[in-house]
Amino acid sequence: MPIITPMLSELEHEARTTTRVLERVPYDKLEWTPHPRSMTLGRLAWHIASIPARVGVMLRDGTMDVLTASPPAMPAETGGIVDGFKRHIAELRGFLETLDDTALKETFTMMRGGDTVITMPKVAVIRTILLNHSYHHRGQLAVYLRMLDVPVPAIYGASADEAM
Repeated sequence: MPIITPMLSELEHEARTTTRVLERVPYDKLEWTPHPRSMTLGRLAWHIASIPARVGVMLRDGTMDVLTASPPAMPAETGGIVDGFKRHIAELRGFLETLDDTALKETFTMMRGGDTVITMPKVAVIRTILLNHSYHHRGQLAVYLRMLDVPVPAIYGASADEAM
């Protein structure tokens, strides 16, 4: 079995869950933040929605400089966040399907200016930055929703608001 096969399956399953969470983000609260050092609700939601697009660029280029990288422009409304996420997932999935095991073992390097921050195989970028990083931020977003008294969808089991 190709390395990418189980990752694509996981991506599809988790993207459905992430979509449900993003659909709950209230448009009128995009500037809300739980703490002055926290991201706003809108920025966090868009960060999650744009991770697949950014990972696609990272995998294609084989390198990224954190000082010059920037996410796609944030849409003006919540529906644009959900639509953007769905589009980014579809585009990334199409690209990932073209990668064979050899391509997945190629090196990716994250830079900060002229300094190497980390070097890892591209398959590790998919696991750590696309998948694990997304789950981390999706959990943060669920807490934001709870703090705003927005019903939290079931994620890995029932929530206080929704059965599986």
